[in-house]
Amino acid sequence: MNTIFSALAEPHRLHIVELLRNGPLTVGEIVDRLGLSQPQVSKHLRVLHEAGLVEVHPIANRRVYKLQSQSLQAMDSWLGPFRRLWETQFDRMEAYLEALQAKDSKPTDE
Repeated sequence: MNTIFSALAEPHRLHIVELLRNGPLTVGEIVDRLGLSQPQVSKHLRVLHEAGLVEVHPIANRRVYKLQSQSLQAMDSWLGPFRRLWETQFDRMEAYLEALQAKDSKPTDE
């Protein structure tokens, strides 16, 4: 999991993953969308590939990259307990705020 998070910690690599969320792209398409040089994009894609976040399919002289679902599923599973913790905290905060609103909306006797 450390490898995945380390790979995603770099902003350009995170942006590449976000671009690939919409479907596979060639290196050239990623270069055009990010405005980086081809060697820079290739370096970032290599790191993402080594982390298991993307897979590559050579087609003729082009390389098409797409997200690797298994790594994303593993990351989602790892985040699951944290998500439940956050949801519990948000539910408590919502209940507290509703109680405050109910208290404030009660008519006062004057």
